[in-house]
Amino acid sequence: YFKQINLSAMVVPAKPASLVKKETRAAEIHAKKAATDKKIKVLKAAKRRELVKRTAQYYKQYEAAEREEVRLDREAKANGNYYVPAEAKLAFVIRLRGVNNIPPKPRKIMKLMRLRQINNGVFVKLNKSSREMLRIAEPFITFGYPNLKTVRELIYKRGFGKINGQRVAINDNSVIEEALGKYGITSMEDLIHEIFTVGPHFKQANNFLWHFKLSCVKGGLRK
Repeated sequence: YFKQINLSAMVVPAKPASLVKKETRAAEIHAKKAATDKKIKVLKAAKRRELVKRTAQYYKQYEAAEREEVRLDREAKANGNYYVPAEAKLAFVIRLRGVNNIPPKPRKIMKLMRLRQINNGVFVKLNKSSREMLRIAEPFITFGYPNLKTVRELIYKRGFGKINGQRVAINDNSVIEEALGKYGITSMEDLIHEIFTVGPHFKQANNFLWHFKLSCVKGGLRK
């Protein structure tokens, strides 16, 4: 009743040419992607090593400067003198008043400093002209001289970048590298170092930072 079929005589049809091309193309794309991913991984590892090395150098500089300050202070005391530190190069300025009853000149100065709203804060490079502007606007602002800890915490906790006029969260070093890479600033520690030391590219680094939006003082300000 049943015919015996010779399986060895059966010919398996070849794959269609279109399917072969599709599989070959997919294999080539996969190989290229794997090679690219490997290159990116190697580059990222090299960048990370360079970043760690540069950060260690920054910390050495900070520690050396701090030790030098202590040494000069002790030396002055030993000789019966007083040690006067160098004038601050960096200030952090906060707007205290709203928009009402502010004369035109202080209003213009606060606009130049990007202090458009109450409790906005910015870093300012101190020189003769900026000190004069701070003096004129002083009734409506307050300012101080931040240390390394303050600069770091402000940038890490409250810092936002400015990309194409938009406020962007700095959640990755690539955001900084995209905007400031041409100035050699590619990471958070580079940005902090440039701001704190008032480096040669302070203007570009400071303009990249969006003005800080701070919370109100608990209990209000004293009059």
